[in-house]
Amino acid sequence: MQSLKETIHSAWQTLKKGIALFGIRKEERWLVLALFVLILALNALSVAVYFDRFAPLADNYHKLFVNTFHVSGYDPLTYEVVSKWATAYNIHRHPLLPFFMYVPYLINQALIWLTGVNCVQFVVGAIIVLSSVYAFLFLYRTLREVVELSRGDATLLALLGWSFGYILVASVVPDHFIISTFLLTLTLYIAGKMMKKGRNMSIGETILLFVFTAGVSLNNGIKTFIANFFTRQKRFFRPANLIFAIILPAILIWLFARWEYRIYEYPKWKARREMRINMTKKQREKVYLMVKDTTSLTDDKEIRKQARAIWHKQRQEKLRKRNRKPMYSHQGQPIKKTEFWNWTDITTPRTATIVENLFGESIILHQDNLLGDTLRGRPVIVKYRWWVNYIAETLLVILLMGGIWFGRRKLFMWLCLSWFAYDMLLHLVLGFGINEIYIMSPHWLFVFPLCIGYLIKSLEGRHLAVARCTIGALFAYLIIYNVTLIVEYFVM
Repeated sequence: MQSLKETIHSAWQTLKKGIALFGIRKEERWLVLALFVLILALNALSVAVYFDRFAPLADNYHKLFVNTFHVSGYDPLTYEVVSKWATAYNIHRHPLLPFFMYVPYLINQALIWLTGVNCVQFVVGAIIVLSSVYAFLFLYRTLREVVELSRGDATLLALLGWSFGYILVASVVPDHFIISTFLLTLTLYIAGKMMKKGRNMSIGETILLFVFTAGVSLNNGIKTFIANFFTRQKRFFRPANLIFAIILPAILIWLFARWEYRIYEYPKWKARREMRINMTKKQREKVYLMVKDTTSLTDDKEIRKQARAIWHKQRQEKLRKRNRKPMYSHQGQPIKKTEFWNWTDITTPRTATIVENLFGESIILHQDNLLGDTLRGRPVIVKYRWWVNYIAETLLVILLMGGIWFGRRKLFMWLCLSWFAYDMLLHLVLGFGINEIYIMSPHWLFVFPLCIGYLIKSLEGRHLAVARCTIGALFAYLIIYNVTLIVEYFVM
């Protein structure tokens, strides 16, 4: 009986800690409220722009949302899943995300039954707004409690992070990226607190965080494993941790993704493949009949040979026309044309990508081709009209480099940089999604304010005042500039 009481007490204490983790403290209320109002206003604008097209019930939600909603390269697949549940995401990259959206789908179904209209924009909008607010909150807390900045400096740097272009954009679009940002900032905050206390990330905590981070986006689960390593260090290699916290969860989620693909996606792929084969047969037969009716040849083998030559010529012309479309022409050459290597890119220019997209578009939106999609016509590389944007970009990089230098002896900063380095390995080295690297930036942009925090912590006197003024000026410029362009995009 005593053991049962202790178990119940322990579970209750854990629940209380979980509730407290998401509670908004007194010093955070006005700051969180200000951000909430901004993000809510931007989401309200997005809802208003698309409401007349998305509110009516439809038979083909995929076609409706994909053909209508265009903001950069983001996909409105969450609208589809919450409107009519399906595993619409890429299963190998987002294995649990459709299942996480099942409860929102049920809520939306209840609202449809009550109102007669599709309330998906409101249901998904609530998820996006809350994810953005809590991602901001955990960034602020990490600056405050792990980096140990003053309240004013933590506020300034957290606001700087939420003035970045694609943090703001991700806080408006119905994609998974701001949800990933929330889960990653939560993981980073928890790991940072553990490192401050000298406590290991337990097997159970690692599994729980991995299920959510990897479930939403598989590559982010690696960051949970990295956090486990930084909190445990040498103890990371203990057999129990390696087997039950790292290897087993990784194998199980991959097996689940394969099962999910086999059950939900493979039948659709097989049906599409059979349809293409049948269509090809009909096209080839059509060409054969045309040749047969117009040629003077009487040998059937010769007729079929001539028909094959004509069909191959037509097919090559269709492929050339297809490859001229942005969806194909803006994709670089992969390392190998196989299932996973096909996502890589070795030809997109790296230097221009770093200047214009990695530290450019991710943080400061381009006026030309504003929030355009590279798969629909936006060039991969776009230059700024104003030189001041390059100055702002340079200042931010200088602040970041300064933070890395002054924080080089802080283990937590190396945890942050290891996450960033992992993303750069995927995107810059392997080239995964490099042609639109900026849409991936919510996975790492929150690292920049954290690194700059170590610069602020190390400076004194005049140098500290200059750094604060520079950060304040950057924040003021970016928030006005980026919000203005986002609003302009939706209302134009």
